[in-house]
Amino acid sequence: MAHLTDFNVHCENMQQVMDCVMRRREFLRWGLASAVAGAIPVRSQTFLNQLLPSASGQAAIWNVRAMGAKGDGLALDTAAINKSIAAAADAGGGTVFFPAGVYRSYSIHLKSHVGLYLDHGAVILAAENPATDNDPGYDPAEPHNETGEAYQDFGHNHWHNSLLWGDGLNDISITGPGMIWGQGLTRSFKFEKNGPDPARPGIGSKALALKNCRNVLLRDFTIKAGGWFGILATGVDNIIVDHLTIDSNRDGMDIDCCRNVRISNCTVNTPWDDGICLKSSYALGSLRSTEDVTISNCFVTGNYALGSVADATWQPVTDLHWPPTGRIKLGTESNGGFRRITIDNCVFESCRGVAIESVDGAVCEDITITNISMRDVRSAPIFMRLGSRMRAPAATPIGAIRRILISQITSSGAGQIPSILAGIPNHPIEDIQISDCFFEQVGGGDSAMAALLPAELEAKYPEPEMFGAIPATGFLLRHVSNLALRNIEVRLIAPDKRPAIWARDVDQLRINNLRLPMNAPALDAAGIKHAQVMNCSKLPDGTNELLEGKY
Repeated sequence: MAHLTDFNVHCENMQQVMDCVMRRREFLRWGLASAVAGAIPVRSQTFLNQLLPSASGQAAIWNVRAMGAKGDGLALDTAAINKSIAAAADAGGGTVFFPAGVYRSYSIHLKSHVGLYLDHGAVILAAENPATDNDPGYDPAEPHNETGEAYQDFGHNHWHNSLLWGDGLNDISITGPGMIWGQGLTRSFKFEKNGPDPARPGIGSKALALKNCRNVLLRDFTIKAGGWFGILATGVDNIIVDHLTIDSNRDGMDIDCCRNVRISNCTVNTPWDDGICLKSSYALGSLRSTEDVTISNCFVTGNYALGSVADATWQPVTDLHWPPTGRIKLGTESNGGFRRITIDNCVFESCRGVAIESVDGAVCEDITITNISMRDVRSAPIFMRLGSRMRAPAATPIGAIRRILISQITSSGAGQIPSILAGIPNHPIEDIQISDCFFEQVGGGDSAMAALLPAELEAKYPEPEMFGAIPATGFLLRHVSNLALRNIEVRLIAPDKRPAIWARDVDQLRINNLRLPMNAPALDAAGIKHAQVMNCSKLPDGTNELLEGKY
């Protein structure tokens, strides 16, 4: 009987342990530990500290207010925030908790094994840039490896002059429903008249900058007015960017030389620059590709006034001096290459389309783009450019674009610039399939536009507008090899004198089941080798060794 009693007591103790473990798991699963840490009473806080110990046995949650932060939007909370992060790191890791409040700050130093949690109503506010070099300010831009200094602009080459930054870290996170507001950050000369020199000590230009980090989680928060970059991640591996709202005054996020990247469920409004931008620059001083990337379930736009997406009032922007940007782009910085990229289930509104650019030696290959809905595209719905700007070390070979699959794109209300696939002489874009798409263009081109022959412009900065007026209304194809167009409709709002397809120097062109507009010519072709046409309106079926002429 004694043994049975002992057994019962043992079971009761084990059940208590298991209950505690389950409570801990549920606590972590729902992220409540950080959310309540600033509000729970002392006795509960003591229990929480016991439940969630760090490696050293200290509390795993640090409340920045307990460490001296005021959170009133007036006091400078930089020291208290960095003290909290350092304390968590010294204890072996943990969470730094920001309860509701406005935390005005200069540079915040992220640490390995430390996460920031921004609660409802919590705002990390970028303090105003200093008026003189003697005033407090952001960390100075670190000395850069001169090997790569010349091949991209100042913003891409420096990370420490940011509101939040991490260099050489692992296992870090920023989560929670709060906000990072880069109110005091500069956007650089191009966007600010009489603005501060971004290279000057104390000047901050980025909301969040990460260099050579791994295992990074960014989830649920909002970035408003992110400066030059809302997020600049360079050489970062295993990074998840999920459910962010980025409402910014230049690039939303730049993912540069990164590997194993997951971007999902994000809303990005960037009228003045690119929304989600993959790059493969020389900023690390050596070639490194951006690869194994998925971008899914995102909304990108360039149509709304700064802050009106963050507060959900959705006010149209009125102070632009050029067509809004806001797109998803691979490039322009393109040294190391782009490999194994998937973009799917995204919505574009009042911005530019999808761009794939290699102009500095990058090899872009094995890229899939599918299930994209576009409306009011202010530029080319699809833009692929292989060029030879070659902002790269001497003797770098011209890059390549190959093995690209694009399908299930619907684009309505696009402007006069068609989709463009443009290589350069002796360097074609290769192995492209575009299928199951609907492109509605505004039309309205005249005979003078139809007679144009765009310059090659091999070394020019790549943008769809680079060629000026375009002699096509659906597709401009030049220097392309092994291209298949299948199950595509091009429709025009107004009649157009330009052909739906303008093609020059295309080898192995296969056109199958195209519905071309009745109020425009079908095709203007020259030097098209090994062409095959089947079941296309306004085009005769057949196989042609050399396709020439107008239809």
